[in-house]
Amino acid sequence: MNPYGQVESTLKEILDVIKPLQDDWVTRFKIIDELRGTVQSIESLRGATVEPFGSFVSNLFTRWGDLDISVEVSNGLCLSSAGKKQKQTILAELHRALRQKGGYIKTQFIPNARVPILKTVSKWQNISCDVSIDNLQGQIKSKFLFWLNDIDGRFRDMVLLVKEWAKANGINNPKSGSFNSYSLTLLVIFHFQTCVPPIFPPLNDIYPTNVVDDLTGTKVDAERRIAQVCSSNIARFRSCRTINRSSLSELFISFIAKFSDINLRAAELGICPFTGQWENIANNMRWLPRTYAIFIEDPFEQPENSARAVSKKQLIKIAEAFETTRRMLISANLTRNTVLPVLVGSQKFRFFVNHSTGYTSNDGSRYPNPHAQSYRAVQPVPPLQIQQQRQPQFKKSRPSTSQMQLQAPKVEPSTSFLKARGSNVPRSNHQFQRIPSVPQVQVQVQPKSQKSRTEGYSTGQRPWQVQYNNQGQMWRPKSDK
Repeated sequence: MNPYGQVESTLKEILDVIKPLQDDWVTRFKIIDELRGTVQSIESLRGATVEPFGSFVSNLFTRWGDLDISVEVSNGLCLSSAGKKQKQTILAELHRALRQKGGYIKTQFIPNARVPILKTVSKWQNISCDVSIDNLQGQIKSKFLFWLNDIDGRFRDMVLLVKEWAKANGINNPKSGSFNSYSLTLLVIFHFQTCVPPIFPPLNDIYPTNVVDDLTGTKVDAERRIAQVCSSNIARFRSCRTINRSSLSELFISFIAKFSDINLRAAELGICPFTGQWENIANNMRWLPRTYAIFIEDPFEQPENSARAVSKKQLIKIAEAFETTRRMLISANLTRNTVLPVLVGSQKFRFFVNHSTGYTSNDGSRYPNPHAQSYRAVQPVPPLQIQQQRQPQFKKSRPSTSQMQLQAPKVEPSTSFLKARGSNVPRSNHQFQRIPSVPQVQVQVQPKSQKSRTEGYSTGQRPWQVQYNNQGQMWRPKSDK
């Protein structure tokens, strides 16, 4: 098998393991509803809404992904954010309520962070949750990334693969001075903008100004205005683009190669997804004075640096990870057993069926053989008891998330999760309302594993659905209002 063919098959195998299953969606909706119940039990938060955002909303999460939650004290009707002191007070009260209620493995309140946050780990599949207050910026950024999925389905695959690769190489942890997941997502966007032919346009061609600056008035009106502009510009780009037919392996290898000297480029150049170009830092007054090891501008909240946590020491390690991976991917003697340990963390090896005696990584470390018997080594938990008249069919060739969790409790969601109005995703007990928008963009999300496609292929049916229909209406949860 040629190197590209070997990498392609391995990448697809990785995606088949890390993409979320049906019970991953159900469990996250259950956690959201439990948090909503706790919030409503607090007298001072009566009427507040609980809204997910982040990778869960943008459909860029893996089976082990965290869950980001925003508690909107204004009930989402007016885009006025609470002050930092008020946020600290609310989160402290919520922290006490969660500890009294139980059901969380641990909770940690971080009041003095740039954005005050409450971190919890749910008893359901040990999913980590980050709770913040009035995180309106995070919500609109998540929806923007969700809309980008509709331009090309390979975007989601690349983001999942890059995040998994970064974790395997120890460069996806801002606490240690490396990238956060948002920065990695922006790197994928930038790669799609700068490949030939480009898959994504500069983001200022989709929305010409700072998105967060236009979060004024009511939430419904602001989101409608932003959605209308994005919908129209995405449709225009899709109608006149030159199709990029690169395979997933070609995109991944070129991504790794593009940033293999990132530590050298970062000394003079910044990454700007808003313009889709490398920008000279000395000529960009918005970025001065330069005090960061690397600059990856947040295109939705300029001139914020999404990679501000990256240290100079860790930037060298990041560049080494890119270069080491690049050399491995273009080597002549490429095999699945040499590729997999570099792209996937060793803790996930047991979910891959291997036909040899083990894996050897680039540094010579030896990993045990996760043979087919490894599936049996994990004590399975009884599957989700889902009562649904129209049960969707999901791929059975890999273990469920409940099988992956040795200590995971049995989850029995109520049937309210499954009222999806013809959609295939198990949902929370959301009702739906229509919000005026514009036609043209069909944005859908599917927990079911999909084969990566070249651009121009159908993205298939997805369960979390934001649909612009012929009447120019957008469906979304009532709790979003």
